[in-house]
Amino acid sequence: MSATRRTASAYSTAIDAVRGGHEHAEEEQRADAAARAALGFLSEPGDGVLGRLVNAIGAPAVLDLVISGARPSEFAVALGAAGEPGEPLGDSSIGHGLKRWRPRIDAAAFERSLAQAARVGARLLVPGDAEWPTGIDDLGPNAPLALWVRGRADALAGAQPTIALVGARAASGYGEHVTAEASAGLVDRGFLIISGGAYGIDGVAHRAALASDGTTVAFLAGGIDRLYPAGHESLLTRIAQTGAIYSEVPCGTAPSKWRFLQRNRLIAAAGDATIVIEAGIRSGSLNTAGHAATLGRPLGAVPGPVTSPSSAGCHRLMRERDATCVVDAAQMAELASGMGFGIEQGPPNRSMDSAPSADAVRLLDALSPRSARSVDDLARRSGLAPGLVMSTLAELEVDRLVIRDVGGDWKCRPRRR
Repeated sequence: MSATRRTASAYSTAIDAVRGGHEHAEEEQRADAAARAALGFLSEPGDGVLGRLVNAIGAPAVLDLVISGARPSEFAVALGAAGEPGEPLGDSSIGHGLKRWRPRIDAAAFERSLAQAARVGARLLVPGDAEWPTGIDDLGPNAPLALWVRGRADALAGAQPTIALVGARAASGYGEHVTAEASAGLVDRGFLIISGGAYGIDGVAHRAALASDGTTVAFLAGGIDRLYPAGHESLLTRIAQTGAIYSEVPCGTAPSKWRFLQRNRLIAAAGDATIVIEAGIRSGSLNTAGHAATLGRPLGAVPGPVTSPSSAGCHRLMRERDATCVVDAAQMAELASGMGFGIEQGPPNRSMDSAPSADAVRLLDALSPRSARSVDDLARRSGLAPGLVMSTLAELEVDRLVIRDVGGDWKCRPRRR
């Protein structure tokens, strides 16, 4: 029996404990999950050499070669047999990879990590699972081999549109206000909010989404058994109750500067768009923006006072990264949709050349796809007279942008990708 099979067999019970509904998968799938978990334990996030090897010959074969002491030339033979596309991986790249991975081989530590994952209720997701967030795959060979999740494992696997809100830890009152309004407004428009669970803009984005009864997820730089930062333990726990927290590193892993930077690529890849709300000239959120731009995701930035160092990074993104200037939830939703006004599939009855009226925009902002609202409530929220609300609702109903429930209250239509 090969080293890979021994590994899969030795940890099959532990792997099953963190695989949720996949514990009865075929032996080949179980071996793949076990190998991906083990390789994730041996490597750092974003290891493109390891990613190329796994994509070419499969995780079990790579693990077998790594732990059996195979030489780089043996990897090259396996790659040649698999017909790996693109520039070939040289012996030097593979050799440097082996120097990174082999010192971490520690069966006892790996077993402790799996046991800790089971204790905190973590789930292991791998590509091909129904719950796997497919946007992550756009990272190619730098995509995670597996993801650890606490909470709803399928949070990012549905049709709900997603948007990443990121920014500075040392947020100003202005940044926090814009973030809270944007997050709540995007939730009302049917979006799931993605961020990094950090202090400042991230925390405000998560809290506002939760306060609006929305779904939000956080990507962590360390293991999901040690919620970081410690001051956000209760917030991250709340996120996991209705959404999810994700990490690509195994339980027991400490967050580090490098892992934060690598974590940022997951935030950018998981979102339909990334919005930087407030950022200094050297803010880590600019790293997230760079990943979004590289992936071809829509990138937005919120302007601030030209005298404010806290907004210098946003202004730099507009100047150097062609980030779209966005100022509210409506503009952020429009950017994420890749369409004109709103994100509903299929054109409304209104001519595409006819922009919605100012009153319609105000009323649509006051509506929610989740909670039906009365005319009086909409009048208070929009600042329009009740009579004008009723006539505008009639126009929007003709355009298939709103629906009325049996009680006579109104909702905007659910928005999907």
